[in-house]
Amino acid sequence: MEHANIKSYKAEKVNDFVWEIPKTEKNGMNVPARIYASEKLFKEMDSGVFEQITNVACMPGIKRYALAFPDAHWGYGSCVGGTAAFDLREGVISPGMIGFDICCGMRIIKTNLHEKDVRPKIKEIVNALYRNVPVGVGGKSRFKLTRSEFQDLMTNGVKWCEEKGYGWGKDHLAVEEHGKISGADHSKVSQKAVERGLNQLGTLGSGNHYLEVQVVPKGGIADEKTAKALGIVEECQVVIMLHCGSRGFGHQVATDYLEVFEKAMPKYGIKVNDRQLACAPYESAEGRDYYAAMACAANNAFSNRQVIAHQIRESFREVFKTDPEKLGMEIIYDVCHNIAKIEKHFTGEKTEKVIVHRKGATRSFEPGHEELWGVYSKVGQPVIVGGSMETGSYLCVGTKKAMQETFGSTMHGSGRTMSRQKAKKMVKGETLQKEMEKRGIFVKAASYAGLAEEAGLAYKDISEVVNTMHNAGISLKVTALKPIGNIKG
Repeated sequence: MEHANIKSYKAEKVNDFVWEIPKTEKNGMNVPARIYASEKLFKEMDSGVFEQITNVACMPGIKRYALAFPDAHWGYGSCVGGTAAFDLREGVISPGMIGFDICCGMRIIKTNLHEKDVRPKIKEIVNALYRNVPVGVGGKSRFKLTRSEFQDLMTNGVKWCEEKGYGWGKDHLAVEEHGKISGADHSKVSQKAVERGLNQLGTLGSGNHYLEVQVVPKGGIADEKTAKALGIVEECQVVIMLHCGSRGFGHQVATDYLEVFEKAMPKYGIKVNDRQLACAPYESAEGRDYYAAMACAANNAFSNRQVIAHQIRESFREVFKTDPEKLGMEIIYDVCHNIAKIEKHFTGEKTEKVIVHRKGATRSFEPGHEELWGVYSKVGQPVIVGGSMETGSYLCVGTKKAMQETFGSTMHGSGRTMSRQKAKKMVKGETLQKEMEKRGIFVKAASYAGLAEEAGLAYKDISEVVNTMHNAGISLKVTALKPIGNIKG
């Protein structure tokens, strides 16, 4: 990825963490574009971010700002690491601003295990996880669903999994939207998408998806009160982090509707700067159909993470010969970061319902928000920020300032700095695996090439990304998390 030629777009520094590209910088911009980044991250931002965020700012019905966060990098149509909100009557819905892996997201499961309990067994644990959770591009589910069951899953999400015995009855209470986005209609999903999804429940996939055993590092807890409220009670405590989504099912839904939207745009008089931003009015038949299909893919993704969580618990049962409930393996939270949702937000003049597109962006709702409940209402929406397999991750929480400035949104990860091909030229997967083991991180992957693609050098500094949004007041650090074991596709 190229570094940005910042001179190609005039960007005004609003404060130490916010940069604004005014509407005058590109013909057709309806709102300014704002980038949240430290000066270093801003200067290193790849040029695609500047081009794509200003294209998004030209979309019909967009409200207030097109937003990019410090993890932003070039993506399909719009950058990964961005948010945009649209008027429900005059605005559009676009798969390119949501992502192909619909409802890709993060889940953290806590344990009452200590690092000293897990380190001696880490190879055994990773091997058990690798056996029980299918990984890689062709990884197929161990669960054989009928079409009727798959339709129920698309509609009911995590609760369907719980009813089938893949989880505990209260798991859905630790998942965004309780693991079910309403409005799903399986009749709006193509048979090709169904065929791709039938055999993928409980599978990790490939790319930057991972399943990681982590520890709370010494000195890593930034907010002890919030950490304890969420289940992080001490340093060296072990947690498990999961990153995956709707896999081929969501990809096919996006592919199908991009084709539909590209044909529909002339009918509605819509022109976009990039055909990858193909869209339709949210209120149109095509827009509503896509939303119904997207909700099916989202419920599938929540279910996928739920079934993997069940497999994680069973893996720990095998290794520790102990019931997972006795190991304290409750879900801290599950959040999606590729989605469109109808939410109420301040749009500069008033608070109103809008359709918020988040692509590589996480909800960051403030304490007391009407869509939060229980402990989350007290501390704010948990924000799970995944880093590379070498560097670690973070748990943060949402803020009032996010509601005022960013449509309740923040970063989702560290963000790539180079292409997968370039990473493979610079790193040998087998060598990386050995070096990581020497550093205390045992990794098992479907291929060495896939491992090389995910080397830490291919990503931005996760701490600088998180600190940027913390210092900007958009999401606040709770604790850092460091990897000790990892499986990848």
